Amino acid sequence: MAAAWAAVAVMLLLARVSAAAPVTGPAFLWAPSNYGFSSDETKEIVHYQTVSLKSLAKSVLEEGGWSNLVCSEEDREKSVDVAVLFLGSKLQSSDISRDKQVDPTLADTLKNSFTSSEFSMAFPYVAMSNDEKLEKSLLSGFAENCNNGFGDNHITYTDTCSVSEDLKKHHNMDSIHELVTSQIEKNPSGKTELVVFCGGGFKDLDQTKSEGELLSEMVTLLKKSGAKYTILYASQPYGLLENPSNLPLGRYLAEKTNTTKPGRGKCDGECLVKSTLLEGSFVGIVLLIILISGLKCMMGIDTPSKFEAPQES
Repeated sequence: MAAAWAAVAVMLLLARVSAAAPVTGPAFLWAPSNYGFSSDETKEIVHYQTVSLKSLAKSVLEEGGWSNLVCSEEDREKSVDVAVLFLGSKLQSSDISRDKQVDPTLADTLKNSFTSSEFSMAFPYVAMSNDEKLEKSLLSGFAENCNNGFGDNHITYTDTCSVSEDLKKHHNMDSIHELVTSQIEKNPSGKTELVVFCGGGFKDLDQTKSEGELLSEMVTLLKKSGAKYTILYASQPYGLLENPSNLPLGRYLAEKTNTTKPGRGKCDGECLVKSTLLEGSFVGIVLLIILISGLKCMMGIDTPSKFEAPQES
């Protein structure tokens, strides 16, 4: 009986550890050219370890070369006209390996930009927190890791960002296009402008546009303008992975129609590791119970210590 209770306790502990896994979303950083970000070839570099938002901000500044763009440096020559921080809310880490994407345009834009750019990095597993907005976490991470100060006076936002009303905001793509044009024509030697594009894009935007369509439109705008640009895409998915009811309803229904049962999607690398560990744990527990039961049975067998001599007839 004690062995059975121990087995139940171990299974509950494993379930709790699995449920406590952080919600993760992917991040992608790319630029059409290196622009002097790194002396080494940095193309299609993937960091597979799970990183925090602060670690992501530090890596983007140091490895991604954004310290030359967003940190305050008086005499530094501008290498990029516009840096875009595109913040999404639809893509989860597990979505990258899905055969059927909820937003195919988003997946195609990220894939094409990542593979075709001379400078590209990927962070598939970024631990997210629902306690703070993604834009605030990343910008505060930039500020903490900028040794010479953070150039927040060269930052503009879309009007869906949760920032002060006094800051400059864009209400449509035309406003961003004007900023990019002014950076190229009127301010060729000035500071790099950082555009923070928050989830949803613009308040007055037609809600039929998906996140992928907005990102594709942004990339097309920058390419046609001839600007030197770099983009960091990061996604903060809604809710918890383990509880489908916390996901957006459209996302949950879309996943439900793609498979015979909700949650029976393709098992990615992280899923395989967890399932293998659980299977091994269950098999080990069963074998341990069998061993303990066998030992107790053997100890319970009563055999005489002496045998009587056979009687002669």
